[in-house]
Amino acid sequence: MQLDFQARELSIKLIYYGPALSGKTTNLQAIHKLLAPERRSRLMTLETRDDRTLFFDLLPINLNTRCGIQVRIKLFTVPGQVIHVSTRRLVLQGADGVAFIADSQMSEARSNQESFMDLRRNLQENGFDCAKMPIVIQYNKRDLPNIRGEEEIRKMQVKGLEPIYLATATRGVGVTETFLGLVSAAWNKLEQDHRLTDRFSIEAKDIIDDLVARFGIQPMRVGTR
Repeated sequence: MQLDFQARELSIKLIYYGPALSGKTTNLQAIHKLLAPERRSRLMTLETRDDRTLFFDLLPINLNTRCGIQVRIKLFTVPGQVIHVSTRRLVLQGADGVAFIADSQMSEARSNQESFMDLRRNLQENGFDCAKMPIVIQYNKRDLPNIRGEEEIRKMQVKGLEPIYLATATRGVGVTETFLGLVSAAWNKLEQDHRLTDRFSIEAKDIIDDLVARFGIQPMRVGTR
């Protein structure tokens, strides 16, 4: 979190992490598309010839609060290829929350596991306590064959601490639920650490309500009705 008193701006940095081609950039593109044109900033991307993000995407979303503090949510993705480990570590610096985008295909189970372990290592390298970092998990590509079943994912949800969401990012399905869940988790941690409500009269409800109004959808976890 960064706070600029002079500009009355509070910035939150959220990272979309995961193996190569799992759908990180597609999530940001879908979020950008769903925002009204007059309320969205420019989406910056840098891609290689095979359509993989080489460095990161940055999608700032600006929110005005009742107390006059502007909350700026900055979304980044990291390159999933193994060779870009140093870039992933660099982009993770100063992160307030992470969405781990997993590929639902059974053939990608090992890549998901290796990428998640890479995330934990890079968080530790940056001085974060992995147990305290707000993390949500999205199982993407639910429209493809030979994917991990919902019942198995529900069992994983019960065993783990991270909220899990199902998505088909190419169709925009599950994208906003994942994003709103990440914002909520990150904001709750910032409230716990910095008492934002007491200091600035900014509540999580204000932020989520503003975002829900923009997207017209409520966050939902796996297994909720």
